[in-house]
Amino acid sequence: MHLGLGAFFRAFGAVYVEDAVRLSGGDWGIVGVSLKSAGTRDRLAPQDFVYTTVSQASDGSETFRKVEILADVLVGPEDPEAVLGRMADPGIRIVTLTVTEKGYCHDPATGRLNPDHPDIVHDLNNPLPRSAPGFIVRALERRREAGHPPFTVLTCDNLPENGRLVRGVVLDLARRIDPDLGAWIEAEGRFPSTMVDRITPATKPEDIERLTHKTGIFDAAPVLCEPFRQWVVEEDFVPAYGAGGRPELAAAGVEIVP
Repeated sequence: MHLGLGAFFRAFGAVYVEDAVRLSGGDWGIVGVSLKSAGTRDRLAPQDFVYTTVSQASDGSETFRKVEILADVLVGPEDPEAVLGRMADPGIRIVTLTVTEKGYCHDPATGRLNPDHPDIVHDLNNPLPRSAPGFIVRALERRREAGHPPFTVLTCDNLPENGRLVRGVVLDLARRIDPDLGAWIEAEGRFPSTMVDRITPATKPEDIERLTHKTGIFDAAPVLCEPFRQWVVEEDFVPAYGAGGRPELAAAGVEIVP
């Protein structure tokens, strides 16, 4: 599952996962979650969640690719229960995020959770959350109650020590809701740090028009990107799933490092 389904992840993480499955097999797919609006879902759903990446080289040439790894897109504000239900399913073994720095509801000066953030105030007092940390904590709460292992939380936001940041925010929120839940997440959860790199400019209406003219196929949600991509991931996944805890990302060129 991916929280914050914007253009970057669709041109980056989704492509890597699809490559890993094509090269090494595995019954993997991606469920996207939009935490703010239904726009991405509404553009992708009529296309069965298939879209095109347009890799633009410095010489002006373009390479088109159809991406089919996305299985569904949920909208948090529309139906938070549906999002939590899917996250609580033990079939979900990784939750990735691209929610931008603001999405972590933290104080940038300290890196700690901001308990006065409006979304966190809401999430502390309501079982159906609004924030990315809130969805993670409440979903992990359900998994603990059901006796399921946690999912690995794999942030893809370009922040220093991003895994440590999201771990601290999640643990702080969990402890405020239930100290025992916080202790369980601290012991059983995993939050690898990552480094991500792929320039993904915003898609403009004229890009959609040009793509339609070039390919003869209308795509309401293409993503533009540079040819270069790099993903470095800390080797720190939930151990309960063993080798089944992640796609064979290294086969797709991801650097898995200590």
